[in-house]
Amino acid sequence: MKQAKTIAVAMSGGVDSSTTAALLKKEGHNIIGITMRLYTGFSACCGLSDVEDARKVAEDMGFPFHVISFEKEFAHDVIDRFVGEYLKGRTPNPCVLCNQQLKFKFLLDKARELGADYLATGHYARNLLDSATGQYQLRKASDLTKDQSYFLFTMGQEILSRILFPLGEFTKDETRNLAKDLGLKIHKKRESQDICFVPSGDYVPFIESWIQARKEFFRDPLPGPGPFVDPKGRVLGLHQGIYRYTVGQRSGLGIAIGTPVYVKEINVEENKIVLGSIEEIQSDSCRVTNVSWVSGEAPTGILKATVKVRYRHPGVESEISEESNGSYRIQFQKSQRAVTPGQAAVFYLGDKVIGGGWITKG
Repeated sequence: MKQAKTIAVAMSGGVDSSTTAALLKKEGHNIIGITMRLYTGFSACCGLSDVEDARKVAEDMGFPFHVISFEKEFAHDVIDRFVGEYLKGRTPNPCVLCNQQLKFKFLLDKARELGADYLATGHYARNLLDSATGQYQLRKASDLTKDQSYFLFTMGQEILSRILFPLGEFTKDETRNLAKDLGLKIHKKRESQDICFVPSGDYVPFIESWIQARKEFFRDPLPGPGPFVDPKGRVLGLHQGIYRYTVGQRSGLGIAIGTPVYVKEINVEENKIVLGSIEEIQSDSCRVTNVSWVSGEAPTGILKATVKVRYRHPGVESEISEESNGSYRIQFQKSQRAVTPGQAAVFYLGDKVIGGGWITKG
């Protein structure tokens, strides 16, 4: 951008978003800092110390700063859905929901209300305008070890036209060095957790505590114990509640039959968990629903693309075809281990995100 613009920057108090704000400020743009207050009593994300870190950066850099309360939206649109998915035997990805619902919906609306031309974030991804087609392209970050494009697949053309990812060409080390050069005191601050509201990584006690605190929304009792069975239906043992397990899990099952077994399927209706060998948790295909296309238009016929079935998945060459009910079938070129209902399947052509959807059973 050659002309100075008014840019709202989503500031979490961390190195990435603070560097984003400082970098754009140095380029001569009018910056508005915005922090989402998400603290729910359970969440470690954007707590008071993070808000104060963001505020201090704004004060030091001399631009206005706003704290916007999104506690209710965060609780309802992210955490309730996260917990609800586990109760349905699925393994959710709350980071996709947080980006889709909070950052690029509610926060973008607030940025517009404040008079901003754009909303910038510290995501490691690239948003490029194709001059030949006039379309925006969502692409992987230059640093593939930090790439976050997987979490952004729901973004369409209207949103991309208002979003900036200034760190998309940097590595994390380069960002920290830039933060230091720009005089940011938080340049050594540690990175946040993948799931900010479960910093310990142990989601089971979190789910139990959340349901207890949200009784008005979760009125049914937690699923109780039920059988572990093999693919032929033979009982192998007793599980302690379906929400405690995920497809592909091996540790913590408490089953000893002489060979390793893994969670193959979670059957909510019958409150049973099917276990299988490493070979039995392989899948040749999967179905996805609620598919989003970055271009705004679904491709015709069979789409050949690389598909990532979870964030750290390397991707597999696949064929994607629409089914009669509006869902899509993904046929993998090579069978994949533990394709998990509730996770996102994201489609790539090279480093360009084409779209994605949510993996469902079947």
